[in-house]
Formats: sequence, C-alpha cells, structure tokens
Amino acid sequence: MPHKLTPFIPAEKIADRVKVMGREITDSYESDGPLVCICVLKGAFLFFADIIRKIDREIEVDFVRLASYGTATSRSEDIVFSKDLEVSIEGKDVLVIEDIVDTGHSMDFLLHVLRRRNPKSLKICALIDKHERREMDVSVDFPGFKLSDGFIVGYGLDYAERYRELDGIYELSTASDS
Repeated sequence: MPHKLTPFIPAEKIADRVKVMGREITDSYESDGPLVCICVLKGAFLFFADIIRKIDREIEVDFVRLASYGTATSRSEDIVFSKDLEVSIEGKDVLVIEDIVDTGHSMDFLLHVLRRRNPKSLKICALIDKHERREMDVSVDFPGFKLSDGFIVGYGLDYAERYRELDGIYELSTASDS
C-alpha cells in the first residue's frame, strides 16, 4: 500500500526550535558538573545529535533503548531495556532526550528506573509532545512541538523503520486513508 507524505514541520523550523530549546536547557541548569544527556534510541538519534550541540555546558552522553513485549505493548510492565546506560547518573543532572512522548507509558517506565539510580535532577526533552494522548502522569520539561493528532515520520521518527532520514517532519497517510 503506497504512503503519502505531507510536509508538516520543515527542516528550517526544526532547526530554529532546536536552537531555542538549547538555550532554554542551558539556562535551566546551574553550571556545576556535567549534564548527562540520554538519547532514547532509535527515534531520537537525529534530534539528540542536533540538540546536544546547542547546549552550552559540559555534557556526558549515553543511550538507552526500550523494547515492548507481550500482547499489551503499551503497558509499562511489558517494557524492558534492550540497551541500558553505561555511565553512572548518581548525583548528576540528567536530561532524557526523546523523539515523541504520547501516552507516556515508555517514558514513565524509564523515569521510574532512572529515579532509582539517584540522579540530582531528572528532566525530559522531547521533539514532539502529544500531551492530549497522555495516559500516564508524565510532563515534558522541554517540548519541541506540541501536537494533538496525526501520524508523523521523518527526522528520526519512523514507520516500520522507514523515513527516519528525512530532514523535516511529514504526516504519513496511506492510499486507503484518503
């Protein structure tokens, strides 16, 4: 079934927003010690690469990857790490960088695990915040764009591992959606 991609957020608008977010993040932390920036793979990798270069302070980087198993894949107890952190976050400021937060189940699971590791602070930065779909009590501290609906791809966001490489964000529809 062919897909239709409709431009939604152009690359230039993303770049401008990332620059502003970098300043907001820089201004929100005191400058003592490094900020640990955690990329949630796979979707956040392009956004992560761009945003960390706009944060004007010492940073450490690490990566996590979450996987859902079972029939109720949106339930937090079915979520496990398929790649865990390699650096200690104890006593450090931590910024989780995610591509999209919608229902909040995955982020709730990740925050719960990270809090047990005793960070000094723990905040979320997400390119896309779909707050209207939130089922868990998760707040995005640094939202890029707030959206209510639509299935989007590009700039790291995928559909069946396709379209991550696009420099902008597109709304995806199928021929049957028309």
